[in-house]
Amino acid sequence: MICPICGAAVEDGAKFCPACGAQMPQPAEQQAQPTVTGYCPKCGQPYYGNPANCPSCGASLASGTGEIGKYFPPSGNGKVPNRSIGLYIVLTLITCGIFGLYWFVCIVNDLNTASDQPNDTSGITVLLLDIVTCGIYGIYWMYKAGEKVSVIKRKIGEPDSGNLSILYLVLQLLQLGLINYCLIQNEINKVANR
Repeated sequence: MICPICGAAVEDGAKFCPACGAQMPQPAEQQAQPTVTGYCPKCGQPYYGNPANCPSCGASLASGTGEIGKYFPPSGNGKVPNRSIGLYIVLTLITCGIFGLYWFVCIVNDLNTASDQPNDTSGITVLLLDIVTCGIYGIYWMYKAGEKVSVIKRKIGEPDSGNLSILYLVLQLLQLGLINYCLIQNEINKVANR
């Protein structure tokens, strides 16, 4: 056994360290299991202390251990979270599009991360430019998003037709941005699942 205070070797069962006189922990204290702090919202495994990422699957624990982290995962650390497309569609429709603004910001940030361009224009900036230009910047951004999705497809080894920019542009011009969100989120989720 090693003294936790001075690091000297101590005989097993000794109550005090012969070098520094510190009281040695008893076997019952040494075998005490740490208390579970929480459970990973992604894989459900317990974790101890306050780690930033799950020791089992590597998922971010920054959002806490509650159920909210499962549905609204944070972006960051070079990883993109898997977001529930169905839930996000329902919330966008229920809130008359207000939740869609949050989703759009997440898509921009996650797409930047997934396409290895984390320093590109942030989601908040793209949203503000879209609002200020009455949607014109959003049309341009959807075209550029097609290029980023092509990068993601090549990155994960999927075939890329190269026509995604045109598809996203046409859907945005037809005021079908919600469909664009779903298509782009689907590609981001493919990266998140790897």
